[in-house]
Amino acid sequence: MVRGDAQRLEVHPATPHARHIDRAARALEGGGLVLCPTDAGYALVWALDGLAAEERVRRLRQLDKHHPFTLCCRSISDASRFARLDDPAFRLLRRLSPGPVTFVLPASGQLPNRLKQGSRSKRRDIGIRIPGHPVAQALLEASGGVLLSATPRPPGMDADEAAFLGHEAEEVAGHWLQAVDVMLDAGHCEPGPTSIIDCTGPTPEVVRQGFQAVDAG
Repeated sequence: MVRGDAQRLEVHPATPHARHIDRAARALEGGGLVLCPTDAGYALVWALDGLAAEERVRRLRQLDKHHPFTLCCRSISDASRFARLDDPAFRLLRRLSPGPVTFVLPASGQLPNRLKQGSRSKRRDIGIRIPGHPVAQALLEASGGVLLSATPRPPGMDADEAAFLGHEAEEVAGHWLQAVDVMLDAGHCEPGPTSIIDCTGPTPEVVRQGFQAVDAG
């Protein structure tokens, strides 16, 4: 798809029309970039093999090649394809997912090497979240259960400001609509950022409390 020809599709936040979800899924399948509402603000999402879309995100946000992206998954079963879940991590995902939480987990062999992150565990890891927003879930269902994601944070904008404004549909569209192929506009959604729980050490540890605080105990 050609940048500058973005489609802004209005969708119901609880029961999105399948036609609009399918249109966004086709854009992703064709290597496109989509703005999608989640339960922690809007997110830029693209297919796992969408290398051109990923490079667009790096250019748009002025990120270096080592910047970690998050894997959005439809379910714990999908997450387990790309991350190793020990018993404590599995229990946490079951308790806190779907929801506005990113889990840092040891990556499995199925994850492309370019997406594996270094960490204190000395292993290669990946950030995974299972969003609870119905529109995000519908898009994941139509796209095979897994998408890559990044926060739509304009270069130079303060992280807290970007996280708060990232749930306002008009604000997000004003900054990003002409940079993506499709925006699924469900109106305002819950603010971000997500909470982050590091599950790579001996015990899970909350390393960031998001807009909706969590407990790793």
